[in-house]
Amino acid sequence: MPLKLEGVSFSYRSNDGSSIPALRDVSLTINEGDFSGIMGHTGCGKTTLIQIMAGLLAPQSGRVLLDGEDINGKAYDKALLRRKLGLVFQFPEYQLFESTVEKDLAFGLKYAGLKGDEVKARTQWALETMGFSYENIRSLSPLSLSGGEKRRIAIAGVLVTKPGYLLLDEPLAGLDPAGCQSLLNTLARLNSEGTTVIMVSHNAEALGEYAGRLAVLDRAALVMEGPLKELFSDPLKLKALHLNAGGPREIAEMLSRRGLAIPAALTSYEELLGAIKSLLLHKGAAQPETPPGGTP
Repeated sequence: MPLKLEGVSFSYRSNDGSSIPALRDVSLTINEGDFSGIMGHTGCGKTTLIQIMAGLLAPQSGRVLLDGEDINGKAYDKALLRRKLGLVFQFPEYQLFESTVEKDLAFGLKYAGLKGDEVKARTQWALETMGFSYENIRSLSPLSLSGGEKRRIAIAGVLVTKPGYLLLDEPLAGLDPAGCQSLLNTLARLNSEGTTVIMVSHNAEALGEYAGRLAVLDRAALVMEGPLKELFSDPLKLKALHLNAGGPREIAEMLSRRGLAIPAALTSYEELLGAIKSLLLHKGAAQPETPPGGTP
């Protein structure tokens, strides 16, 4: 069943006591198996939204339903929520604290009721899923690793519980291109294996390559939601929200203005390359052959 928000609102208090809206009457459904992106300019409510989805904040009005149950209801089992849903904070490497990588991951299973062998198996699986050799990394201090390695260890610490829903707040921030690509490939693989991925990101190109649906926030309100290809096909509306549809869409738009028939729903470099190749092949096939020594 889906993760569903119904009329969710939340406000913070400023230093002078006034109310600052973070979310206004947001209704959103994330279906099982989705790879959904969340976009919006800084301060629009994205982080508050996923913290409410994860049960870290309770909405001041509205409900959050997971598998049809209100996660903020008095009778709801929060331990069950932690098993079903994992949240990766922005810069999660700052949360690493144990003396070894293995102990750090095992801490995430502290209340899962698993035995020693099961904990080891989960830890090994999570580390290998994030591209590590279990034997080589398990005994190292997480604080001795590189920035990119710390990020992957921290994400492994969330994956170790095998959540059905994985929420990530700007997971690509601060990573080099190789690190971004590696993480995106891992998320795509997890999604193909059944994990629902919900990713907050300013990286329109990454979302264009991997996300199937997109939600856009502006000034605490949900202003756009639907299949990503449909939303990215309206770059003017995105620009009005101070967002962009990424390099592939912008290049396609530029080529279209020069008379090339590029599909409006194009969102990835692979699709862009395919469209250009198709146009060139079609144009070549349409050219009449020139006989040797003369014009056709």
